[in-house]
Amino acid sequence: MCYTDEARPPLPPISGAAADHGELTLTAADGNKLAAYFARAEKPTGAGMVVLPDVRGLHDFYKDLARRFAEAGIDSVAIDYFGRTAGIGDRSDSFEYMPHVQQTTAEGIRDDTAAAIDHLKSKDGGAVKTVFTVGFCFGGSNSWNQSAQQKDIGGCIGFYGRPVRSEPFIPKMKAPLLVLVAGADQATTPEQAAEFKQRLTEAGVPFEQHIYKDAPHSFFDRSFGQWKEACDDAWRRMLEFVNKHS
Repeated sequence: MCYTDEARPPLPPISGAAADHGELTLTAADGNKLAAYFARAEKPTGAGMVVLPDVRGLHDFYKDLARRFAEAGIDSVAIDYFGRTAGIGDRSDSFEYMPHVQQTTAEGIRDDTAAAIDHLKSKDGGAVKTVFTVGFCFGGSNSWNQSAQQKDIGGCIGFYGRPVRSEPFIPKMKAPLLVLVAGADQATTPEQAAEFKQRLTEAGVPFEQHIYKDAPHSFFDRSFGQWKEACDDAWRRMLEFVNKHS
């Protein structure tokens, strides 16, 4: 698990407001009903963000993160992964997520992400012009994979994703990636990050990669005061990436 119920995302450098936010139920192309959480920007920039959680699915960290993006002018929707197997329900620390993670498919995550994209592009979702994805851990590689799986997407951001889950998608990747790596991550070694960089380069995939030296897995957390500079830098890189590719 990436984040506990006590974890909270760092604040963005742009201090705006979320005009509206709350629970949402989306319907994917295969009929799956999935839990989601929306946050509308008070001063929208025209960009939208689909937030792809860690292995526990949609919990408070990602609802909070959706609001933080809205405060930065980016209409956002955070989604859950487990509507097909667990239904719509609680994803707090007590949720037994692993049996459901094992039943997820790339196609299902693609369709759920597409449902969130469609919502963001609708009038109710903000009628955004360009949609991005951001993910953490399990969601990091899920986010990168959308570069190959979504027809119209501005770019895909991933924190501490596992490259092995994204390598099969590299030949079809088109949208640019932002790859943010925790230098002391036990799940993704520096060697794996370097190999991923090489494969992306060889395939001609547009990408940016940054390694946060000595940072642990899940460093992007407001409670980790020693990693505040890294968190601030990650926010800067994300917002610049969105601005560049919008």
